Order: sequence, then C-alpha cells, then structure tokens
Amino acid sequence: MALSAPSDVKLARLRADFPIFAQRTSRGKPLIYLDSAATSQKPRVVIDALADYYATSNANAHRGVYELAERSTEAFEAARENVARFIGAQPRELIWTRNATEAINLVANAWGRANLRRGDAILLTQIEHHSNLVPWQRIAQEVGAQLRFIPIDGMGEHVLDDLDALLDGVRMVALAHVSNTLGTIAPLETIVKRAHAHGALVLADGAQAAPHLAVNVAELGVDFYAISGHKMLAPTGIGALYGKRTLLEEMPPFLSGGDMIKSVSYEQTSYDDPPWKFEAGTSSIADAIAFGVAVDYLRAVDMSWVREHERRLVAYALARLDPLRSRGLVIYGPKNPDRISGVLSFNLGDIHAHDLASILDTDGICIRAGHHCTMPLMNLMGWSATARASFYLYNNEDDVDALYRSLERAAGIFKL
Repeated sequence: MALSAPSDVKLARLRADFPIFAQRTSRGKPLIYLDSAATSQKPRVVIDALADYYATSNANAHRGVYELAERSTEAFEAARENVARFIGAQPRELIWTRNATEAINLVANAWGRANLRRGDAILLTQIEHHSNLVPWQRIAQEVGAQLRFIPIDGMGEHVLDDLDALLDGVRMVALAHVSNTLGTIAPLETIVKRAHAHGALVLADGAQAAPHLAVNVAELGVDFYAISGHKMLAPTGIGALYGKRTLLEEMPPFLSGGDMIKSVSYEQTSYDDPPWKFEAGTSSIADAIAFGVAVDYLRAVDMSWVREHERRLVAYALARLDPLRSRGLVIYGPKNPDRISGVLSFNLGDIHAHDLASILDTDGICIRAGHHCTMPLMNLMGWSATARASFYLYNNEDDVDALYRSLERAAGIFKL
C-alpha cells in the first residue's frame, strides 16, 4: 500500500524543510519522530521568522507610534488575519492565547461565569483531554451546573443514540474535534446541528484537528474553536480562540490589565472591542508572527494533501503492524483510516507502555507513553497506559517500518 510517487517526491522536499531531521541521536540512530500529537517539529521558515522578528522588528505591539513599534503591530495583526483566514474566521473573531488550553479556559470562565446557573447542564464526551474537562468541572462546581457525557463505544467512536435526551437543558456542548488519544474524528456536523436545535452553544477543541484537517469554522457552525500553534508547526506559547462576534461582544474579559481597555479611572474601566478585550498584557508577538508563517507553510503544502497523506500512512501502519498481533499487539480506537486522524495508540503484550517507549528510544524512535491527559478515558477502557505513535506531514513509510522493527525487537526482549 505504498504512497504514490508524487507523494514520495513531495514528502522528500518537505522533510528537507525541517532541520531537526538532519541530526542523529546520541546512539547514532536517525531521528524518527512519532510524537506530533504532543508537539510538531518546525520548518526552517518558522524558525527563521522568529529570529528575524527579534533581529529586525522587536518592539511592543499596540504601544508605540514610532516606526519600529508600528512595524511590529502591523506584523502582529497581519498574523491574526492570516491565522483567522486559515480556519475560515474573520480577524476580529480570533483571540490570541497561549494555547488551546487557555482558549478553553477563557470560554469556561468568561462565558461560563456570565451564563451558567444552577440546574444548567454542560455536555462533554467520554474522550476529552483534561484541558476540555477540568475547566468545565470547575465552573460546574462553582455555579451548580451538571456535567453530562456523550458515551463512546469500545472502538472509541461517539454513540449518539441518546443525544437529544442528553441535550435537554444543556447550555454548552464542549468536545474534541479529534481525540488526542485515539484519533477519533467527532461527527461535528451532526452534533452542532442538534445542539443548536436545543439552544446550546458548541465549543470544539481543535488542537488535534486544525493541524491535520481542512477546518472552516463557519462551515462547521461552531460557536467557539480552540487551536494550539505548536501542534501545527508554530512555536510553543501561542494559540488562538475563534468565537462568534456577537458572543465575544457580550462576554466579559477573562484577564484584566494593559491593552484590553478603552479608558480607566480610579473608579471604573471600559473595555476595548473584541478581540483585544481578551488580550491583557503583552502578547507573544514573535510567536504569533511565526504562527502566521506556519499557516502559510501549511496552506502551500495543501491541507487536503496533509489529510490524504496521513490517511494513507495510517492505513499502511495498520497493515504493517498487523503481524505483531500474534505477539500481543493491541491497537485501540477506530481502524478505518477515514474515521481517524494520524494517531495510533497501542500496547504490546504485558510490556508497560513506558518500558516500550524506552526501548523504542534506543532505536531513535520518539513516541508518547502514559495516559495522554485522558485519565478518565483510560479508566473507562481499563487501560493503565498506552503507547502512542502520531504521524504528521513529514513522516513516511520508512518511519512506520522502523516502528515495526523496533516493536518486533521489544517483543523478542520480553519473549512474547
């Protein structure tokens, strides 16, 4: 099930854009990075954009009227426009945050405190990352709201049979667009339509979706959408929240301080318009600018190509790893590559996931091991931990072959 020749040529060019792959590990092995669900590697153009900003344009955005400050502000706001366009939003609907976690916390605190009351319900799913569970737990406890959960089946797919009953009395539906543990793609089109019919808003955690799928928030119909730059080729410390303009205008600020005000007296403050109302203090200016460069890179690659490449790579991995089932390999989650993003969670016999990751590390292979910030899901499924290989646009079949050989070696070490 080889990738087509054009994909192979394009992939070779892409990999050359990422300087980290030129190195070898301390054991002399080539670096095989299969942990992009945790954070992605960065192409040279993004790294250069960071350095160039600090070398040529470093000044505090929105603060000065001198040329350098104006150049910084223009680049900062141009990046906002660029990232907004990448997900189908308008610039004034996009708030800079540190990451998707902060974006979700912003909604939970600013919208949640202003709108949720005792007796209201918040609907999540059983597959959520802690970042889209803990903030809602805290708000629910504060205001006396109820948490409900869309169940998943044994394959990690959403079960919507009782969705209308679950939505009764719900004010907010918050769910991962793509699961970071199982790669499951949520049926957002169905959930959003039915949530709105019940008068509920929808927040989608897009941290694992925006790097891998063509996302258009207007077409999805979501009310809020959270993304993390570092998972989509940008630096760490920068993310964004999309919110419908009318909702952002009604919401109170999350943080207070400089640059989010219109006027301040000793007695009271009036706030700026969205999105700046939600951006207190100095933002991560250089990281935002580099985020804009990262989405330019993804746009040039073509997100439809990214999706198809990962779909075929997952299909190849499922077939390539299949012989290891006789030695105790269990792969969790959906097995249809059309239903998942580039994530495979697995265990090999009775080898603990951390031990397995350590063995793979000696072969230069980077995978994640643990509960992946989804402890409730792990407990629900009866897994103490899993190993996770996650693919991105720079991975290829050779990486999967290396994963197979290393897992085969681990099975031999543990006499499976």
